[in-house]
Amino acid sequence: MPRQRRLMNQINVVPFIDVMLVLLIVFMVAAPLINPGQIELPTVGQQLKQPIAPLEVILHADKKLFLRDRERSSSEIPLDRAALVQAIKEKQARNPEQAVVIAADKSVRYEEVLKVMDILSQNQVKKVGLLAKPNAN
Repeated sequence: MPRQRRLMNQINVVPFIDVMLVLLIVFMVAAPLINPGQIELPTVGQQLKQPIAPLEVILHADKKLFLRDRERSSSEIPLDRAALVQAIKEKQARNPEQAVVIAADKSVRYEEVLKVMDILSQNQVKKVGLLAKPNAN
């Protein structure tokens, strides 16, 4: 006749307590090593700065360069490559956050656009991008 097993009606909590004590010690040692992050909260009444319109370097089909500063006027100023770099550096010295975008005519070879970008990057002009006309579908 097989012997019946007795049901156990008690839970052994000693391993659970051991694990909890080890975790407690780990957290007590690790907590002082964690640096709390600093959060800069906005203040009431702080005014938002208006975004600065980018400088536009315009490259026409005849490879002539023009500069347009929409902050001042919408007219195009004809410049050669050296004067272009100098004018952009002067404007970025006043407004370091002002971006420069290159708007080239559709018929201009991509190589010419790359030459203008290369000249600007060699002269440490920051924030240079390309201006594209959105597709009207």
